[in-house]
Amino acid sequence: MMNVKMKNQNYLSNNNIALIAICMATLMFSLEISSVPVILPTLEKVLGANLKDMQWIMNIYTIGCTTVLMAAGTLADKYGRKRILLITLILFGIASLVCGFAQSTSVLIVSRFFQGISGGAMLICQISALSHQFQEGKERSRAFGIWGIILGLGLGFGPIIGSGIVGLLSWKWVFLIHTPIAVLASVLVYGNVVESKDPDAKRLDILGMVTLSLSVFGLTYFITQGGDIGFTSPIAIGILIATAISFIIFVWAEKNNEHPMFDFSVFKIRNFSGAIFGSIGMNFSFWPFIIYLPIYFQGCLGYDVITVGLSLLAYTLPTLVIPPLAERLSARYRPGIVIPFGLFTIGLGFIVMRYGSLADQPSWLTMLPGSLLAGIGLGLTNTPVTNTTTGSVSSNRAGMASGIDMSARLITLAVNIALMGFILVEGILSHLKTAFAQESLHRLPLRSLAEKIASGSFDILKRDFPKLSVLDPSGTVVHAALVQGFDWILLYGGIGVWILSLLSFVTFGRKRVQEISINSQ
Repeated sequence: MMNVKMKNQNYLSNNNIALIAICMATLMFSLEISSVPVILPTLEKVLGANLKDMQWIMNIYTIGCTTVLMAAGTLADKYGRKRILLITLILFGIASLVCGFAQSTSVLIVSRFFQGISGGAMLICQISALSHQFQEGKERSRAFGIWGIILGLGLGFGPIIGSGIVGLLSWKWVFLIHTPIAVLASVLVYGNVVESKDPDAKRLDILGMVTLSLSVFGLTYFITQGGDIGFTSPIAIGILIATAISFIIFVWAEKNNEHPMFDFSVFKIRNFSGAIFGSIGMNFSFWPFIIYLPIYFQGCLGYDVITVGLSLLAYTLPTLVIPPLAERLSARYRPGIVIPFGLFTIGLGFIVMRYGSLADQPSWLTMLPGSLLAGIGLGLTNTPVTNTTTGSVSSNRAGMASGIDMSARLITLAVNIALMGFILVEGILSHLKTAFAQESLHRLPLRSLAEKIASGSFDILKRDFPKLSVLDPSGTVVHAALVQGFDWILLYGGIGVWILSLLSFVTFGRKRVQEISINSQ
């Protein structure tokens, strides 16, 4: 009797430590999404990063995640979930170390790519490990509940954590802090997570993986670099054609693969497709804009990095407290109402933020109502989307459905980080052309100036563009140009997500649809 009791205690102890280790891993993953944006203006100063560099520093992490997202589950099933989790933890710690010691933007971008690859695989392995470690109903619900809270805390408090680290130490520690956490988490995983495999694991879909990644990278590169190389230049057209061919090969590969990463037949299920519009909508505006919002607070409002982090809390904290309400609303009114309404609320938040940014005396207070609305909208959308995508298909396709959901989010995020940067520069450039219409354009390289303004640091503008001292001695034109750029972004984000809200509502349909399982099609 005593031995049984001790075994039960050891089992509970091991499970609790395993949960702590997995939560440490998810905290690292989520912080790398939400804490890095607040240090981008700092990187512009210390590493000489321009707007394109800042976009790639964020985008390449997302592209790295997308590259391995669908393959990671197959690798974990085949070679062992604990083993792959350990490998990804170690790789994430090494990549974070290289990020922290980077002396140039090129090194930082490359190391961020490997950080994204290891982070994406780590996220999938966490879910697999949790599913095997906690199999009983109440214990399983508790484990996934705690895991979800930690993921939300990392995303919600990431901005203030990142700004606090910069204020107390330096930008390097936003990356370096993950190395000791990864080491500790690896030790705890090794000693407490139970190994598990799937004897029926499928083959790795390498062709689908490569072609999807090349498609996302090609489109992102075209948007980001198109202004420099010329959108209609032979090089740009060649990149666009190669991207399209890569995507066509991806679709062909998935349709002809016996065990595809993407089973396109699930899009025939209206609830699934309606929820996917929700996945796209959340990452169309809310998460890409968190990259640029710190630039607005620093460049337009003149806030320091700590104040920026505090100001961003209004944008992120509602995403933590609203999900329980969203679940109750979904149960009462169905996801086909709640998800489109959540997207509409995000769009409304962007329009209200737009008016706040155009106030006579803009501040965090004028941005507060819109920030709260956008965060509330995301909180209303996120959990119902996840539950609906996995609940719309049969249980043996839930992992695949979850993978499509995550891929839709990450691909939309990568593309819209690039698109928002392009729109920001074009809005600034439009204002500069109007303001300096009487000047010969050769006197001032306006596109280069617009990109510099878009990075948010005005300190070195007149050093790099000495003619500004004559043309805009008080900096009024530069400031107004940045405000107009953000006005264009907020319009794009608000109207775009409203369109996706309408598409989601129409796709779901007015009445509850009795869906056909993917297996019975």
